[in-house]
Parts: sequence; structure tokens; C-alpha cells
Amino acid sequence: MRRSSLRRFAVAGAALTVLLTGASVPVQAASSGQAATHGKSGKHQLLNVGYFTQWGIYDRKFYVKNLVTSGAIEHLTHINYAFGDVNAEGKCTSSDAWADYQRPVPAEESVDGVADTPGGPLNGNLGQLRKLKAKYPKLRIMISLGGWVLSDHFSDAVLTPQARRKFAESCVDLWLKGNLPKAGAGQPGGRGVGAGVFDGIDIDWEFPGWPGEPGNTVRPEDKQNLTLAVAEFRRQLDAYGRKTRKKYELTAFVPANPGAIDAGFEVKKLARYLDFITLQGYDYHGGWNKEANHQSALRLPEGGPKPDYSGETTVQAWESRGMPRSKLVLGIPYYGRGWTGITGGGNGLWQPATGPAPATYEAGYEDYKILAGLQSKGYTLYRDIPNGHAWLFDGTTFWTFDDPYVVLQKATYIRDHKLRGAMVWSLDGDDANATLTKTIGYGLRGR
Repeated sequence: MRRSSLRRFAVAGAALTVLLTGASVPVQAASSGQAATHGKSGKHQLLNVGYFTQWGIYDRKFYVKNLVTSGAIEHLTHINYAFGDVNAEGKCTSSDAWADYQRPVPAEESVDGVADTPGGPLNGNLGQLRKLKAKYPKLRIMISLGGWVLSDHFSDAVLTPQARRKFAESCVDLWLKGNLPKAGAGQPGGRGVGAGVFDGIDIDWEFPGWPGEPGNTVRPEDKQNLTLAVAEFRRQLDAYGRKTRKKYELTAFVPANPGAIDAGFEVKKLARYLDFITLQGYDYHGGWNKEANHQSALRLPEGGPKPDYSGETTVQAWESRGMPRSKLVLGIPYYGRGWTGITGGGNGLWQPATGPAPATYEAGYEDYKILAGLQSKGYTLYRDIPNGHAWLFDGTTFWTFDDPYVVLQKATYIRDHKLRGAMVWSLDGDDANATLTKTIGYGLRGR
């Protein structure tokens, strides 16, 4: 990207930010570097995949209705509902049945303004997602299995042919056929009550053949067993689709770390079965590191510690191992990672810290909607335009995050490099106007 292109991007980003938020965003330039030259955009539909968190209805008060009132839904092609559990018996199960389908949603939180009937067959988030699909019939909704906390039993669930068959059957039965367990007579649930909510299955095993959360079962044969499990899921989804005359999608969330890729994924074989994969485009650094750094740069910042990760190196890692660009969906964070006790001066980048920064829900982790207001509280916004990352620093505390400028740059990269689209974690981190989601949507369309 030439300097003239960088200037045009900065002007376009500023104009878009004013359009979306009604406020200007003063910044200070930071490090510089040479960006890659982009090719022409592809003709396939670009996906915008947003994770909706099951638990967002609690502390964050983020409901399915918010996707409509904010305008986010107009820019989404897929919603990944996070997360379904895999239990110790190797079967799909709900990790929070109250949130999923039991909670009576009041009228003021409902997509159509109609309150749920207590004890109705399908309440909660799933009932609201069904109402959302009625309003937006082209929307695809996926059930995501696992995630960081619920990946402990994947290795057992895919260990043998019998286990894989039972695992896939249980997921199709629960989430696609909608056979939801009833807590008792007169309670929500029942055979077929959730049918039609989900359009496919997203596998978020973190990670096959590689340590994730402490206590997860990990085996060397996870790599081959994952491929066999994905093939079994594909077989069962296609068989069920022939009965319902519908195409069910099969996707997976995958890591950025080349070591984890090679330990857990037979990339070329998986490409035959998966409709697309969502790439880890964040958590490259965080409060577990001893110095402040970027968590989601598009390209490798010059002068930073090596080895390192970036959105671009993650794309290259998967493409070089055999995954087509047309199946690569780049992840974008709607949250930041932070450190405090920064010493060393300057703009804070790569300076030592005493630990993760205090935050609303988890130390070192803060939603974009909170970080967007920190400039009014003594923070200076810095950005590295050529390498696509931004951060806030007040002399002591440092937050790395993606703002509208950065997500616009990433959307442009996705379009110009003919990737399949963007994925975001998670929709409840955006502001009330869905600024980030709208920016990605405009960027993917090129206008």
C-alpha cells in the first residue's frame, strides 16, 4: 500500500467514523512500515459472521433484540450461537438450558415485542433467534460447540468410530432436529420444538492435540480423529439435509499458532468437508505476557518481539497448508487486552507491565464499547496504520483494541485478498449503534 493509499484510507476511515458515531477521532501516529500490495476483490459473497454469547443476557444485558435495534443484523450473514457443550459421555448438551430455551423473555426484550409464555415450548435465546429468522429469512444461524471452557471432552467424543457416530447423532438430534430436554411436565422443551433454529454446526475445539484450558484431555491422535469426526458430521448433516431439503453448513474455529495447527489439523483433508473456517485473529498477546503488546494486528509490527502472530501470518499459515482462501474467514475482536503498571515511557508499546489492567468483567479484558470512551478519561489513542493496530495509553495503563479504523482496514484486506469474510467475537462488545459491525459490513461491500 503506497503512502497515497494510506492517506486515502485514513481519510476514508475518519469520514466513516464521523458518519457512524457523529464524533471525530484524534490520533497520534506511531510506528510505520511497508504494507502488502492488495489484489482485486473477488466476486463471491463475503460473509460477516458474528458470535452471539449465550451468557450475554446476564451482566451485559445484550439480547437478540439488540441486533435489530442497533442495526447490526442488516450487516450479518451468520450468527454463531456460543456455546453448546460436549459432556463426559461424548454427547451434545445445553450448557445453560435456562438461557437457551427456558427463560420467558419479556416483551421489552423480545424481537417482535411479544412476551414469552412461561412454560412455553421454546423460550429464551433460541425462541428469539427463531423470531429473528422469521424477520430475516436469509440469515444463517450456527450452533457453536465447545469454546475455551467447554473443550475438555472433545478428545473422548471423537476417539472411536462409535464415539464419533454417537457424538454427531446427538448434536443433530439436539440442535438441528430440536429435541430439547424438558425439566418436567409443563416446562419448555420437547421433541422437535427447536427444529429450524439452526442452519449448521460450528466446531470450536480449543484445541486438538494441543493444550487449551488446564484439565482438557489431549491425545496425539486428536489430529486424525478430528478429521474423521468432521467427515462423520458432514455425512450426517448431508443425510439429514436430504430429508429436510436443506443445506446444513459445517464450520470450525481454528488457531493462529503454527504449532497448534500442525499438531491438530489435517488441513487439506478438512478442506473437503468444511464450508469455511474462522481464523483466530486475536489474543496474540494479553495479560499473561510481561509487556504490553498488540493482541490483533493485521500485519507484524516492525520492531516487535519475534516470533509473533498477525492476521496476515495466520491467513498465510492456513493457506500454505492447503486451506483455500475462499474458505478463510478472518476473526476480529470486539474487545481489547490491557496491562497496567507500565514503565519505560513512550507510547507504552512493548514496555514492561506489572500485570493485567483492571476491567469490568475480567482483568485485562474490556469490551470495545467501554474502551471507545477512554480518550475522554485521559488516554491517548495511537495507531500503526501500515500494520493495522491501535492502542490507548495514559502513561500507566495500556489497552490494545480494534476501532472503526482498524476493522475497516481488515475488511478491506479481506475483500482485496479474496478471503471468504470476517468473523467477530463477540457481538455484545460493540456499542449500541453497532459501529464496528456496520463498519465491517461497509468495508466488505467496498462502500
